[in-house]
Amino acid sequence: MEKGVLAADLDGDTIPMILRHKDVREASRNWKVFSSDAPFRVPIPSEEKNRSVRQLPIETDPPEHTEWRAIVEPFFRRPKDPDFIEKMSHLIGRLVQETCRRDRIEVVRDFALPLQSRALTHLLNVPESEAEIWIGWAVHVFRDGEDGEPRGMELEDYIHAQIDRAAAHPGDDFFSALTRAEYRGRRLSRDEMVGFANLTFAGGRDTIINTVAWIVAYVAEHPEALAALRDDPRLIVSASEEFVRVISPLTHIGRVCPVDTEVHGLKVKAGERVSLCWASANFDESVFDAPQEIRLDRRPNAHMAYGSGPHLCLGAFHARLIIRTLLQTLCDRVGSVTILDFEERAPSEADFQRSVGYESLTVRMTGR
Repeated sequence: MEKGVLAADLDGDTIPMILRHKDVREASRNWKVFSSDAPFRVPIPSEEKNRSVRQLPIETDPPEHTEWRAIVEPFFRRPKDPDFIEKMSHLIGRLVQETCRRDRIEVVRDFALPLQSRALTHLLNVPESEAEIWIGWAVHVFRDGEDGEPRGMELEDYIHAQIDRAAAHPGDDFFSALTRAEYRGRRLSRDEMVGFANLTFAGGRDTIINTVAWIVAYVAEHPEALAALRDDPRLIVSASEEFVRVISPLTHIGRVCPVDTEVHGLKVKAGERVSLCWASANFDESVFDAPQEIRLDRRPNAHMAYGSGPHLCLGAFHARLIIRTLLQTLCDRVGSVTILDFEERAPSEADFQRSVGYESLTVRMTGR
């Protein structure tokens, strides 16, 4: 990695992409120079056309960010609870068992998408039947409309309806918690409630779906990996971290510079963006020995697939539990996975292209 920055044509602008692990890590912690207080512009491409609200807490800076994050953090810590862990084991076990009974399955939409959606119902403490609505939104709720048209308003309509329901009939679910929540002594506004829910649905959707599909393809192509995990289950934790390092389902995220600054010789004017490139940082050879190799026992593994700094992904506990449970279930219940057909997902920009999971992946999965 000779250069620490790439000036790339992204989202209609030339945006410096910070590439090295050390530099990305430092920038993610320096919100005074690289700010997240930029509604709609933290994602790249930006999302002004896909939603009407600021996503919370991700589009804020400390110290306010810490207070916003605390409002919903109890829900995102639920994956550490033994009862929740058991629910994920049962859910994923059921899905794998159903898959093994079929002659073939398209993994992205018929396995990974239902897994992600049903797992989210448990995280938000809503009936699992709600997942059927969410599955209908397809892989990326902001971009899977007909003819590629944005469909983010469909998500917002759903969120508004759930907030209305929770206000009329409060319970112990995520939406009810939002209607009761306070920020600095006042109740949340409607836009703030929608902003929390919007990020919850959009932030961990295609990232988990792509990771699950990639793992299924990997064990199909490398049956020796599944055998190794089966022989030594202690490897499941390190393997799950290695897999997410390699796929890095979120390529990068944006930050806005409040004042004129310079990034490795590139001038960035106040109000312009930079990219923190997680995917590049996760292959930095100064941090990871032979980064192109997949090592199930890689330790230490200082990857940044879940971000870094104060904005470390709220859903990291949940994502890690899903991946580890999937690997354990594949070890316990699956004899073989055979790829029958596939189409890689390879998003591209003017200056780079990378493979991120699959548009479609058809496999045959047999039980043990």
